[in-house]
Amino acid sequence: MTKATDKIKYFAYPRKSSEQEDRQVVSIESQKRELADVAERDGLTMIKIFDESHSAKYPGRPIFNDMLRRIEKGEANALLVWNASRISRNAVDTGQVIHLLDTGKLLEVRTPSQVFRNTPNDKFLLN
Repeated sequence: MTKATDKIKYFAYPRKSSEQEDRQVVSIESQKRELADVAERDGLTMIKIFDESHSAKYPGRPIFNDMLRRIEKGEANALLVWNASRISRNAVDTGQVIHLLDTGKLLEVRTPSQVFRNTPNDKFLLN
């Protein structure tokens, strides 16, 4: 019998903004360690880590956009992030993630303490 997580392939996305308001957020290296611990604890298949030091206040993060294109192509079907706020802080990027959930190309967004799937409530919380 296989676990449900056997079919799920994760991209990890640790991100730290350079903006003043995000200066207290955990470092990228600390996020990577914690995400690796989560992957090991939960038996997750992590395909690649996309780390980025860029504000998510506005659309246009190059690494984030590349990662979403690769999810669209089917290289992975889940995201592992330190906190949902690391994905996006603008409506355009959040909309892209929700669209990937709606189309089934993204099965879940996982943090160390929560899993977001294609449900109205989970998508609302990702906003």
